[in-house]
Amino acid sequence: MSLEFKEGSGWKCCYDTESGLYTAQTGSMGNQDLYEITKEIYDHVDDPDVEWPELMISNGRLLFKAVDDRCGPPYTVVLDSDYQTICPWAKTRTAGRVWGDDMTDAVVEVFASQENNCEQRRRKRREREKREDTHLPE
Repeated sequence: MSLEFKEGSGWKCCYDTESGLYTAQTGSMGNQDLYEITKEIYDHVDDPDVEWPELMISNGRLLFKAVDDRCGPPYTVVLDSDYQTICPWAKTRTAGRVWGDDMTDAVVEVFASQENNCEQRRRKRREREKREDTHLPE
């Protein structure tokens, strides 16, 4: 695996030369987010005129989110179950309860900020339903 990294305060981006994927991790303390980002974001995230690289990164597709900010109970949302394959370099940890698939699917459908996760969540839901259907008695 050949990985190239860019890093700053509270963020880290990676380009995997073998898979061609660009990914990023943001967060500090108890919060952690993983993203699939574009080449454009990767190329410019460390430009001197970029004041808030985390905002630029957050335009990517959110893969994983762990929240433990003491504003409520800790929780984890896995938006793409393939996040470890997509972003193998990131060291993740779950915080509190992990949201179930039904809750995550509902959130992705409702919030415009998760529009770029809709298609993959729908595909995964169809796969889950197909597996469940094959286990039903005739």
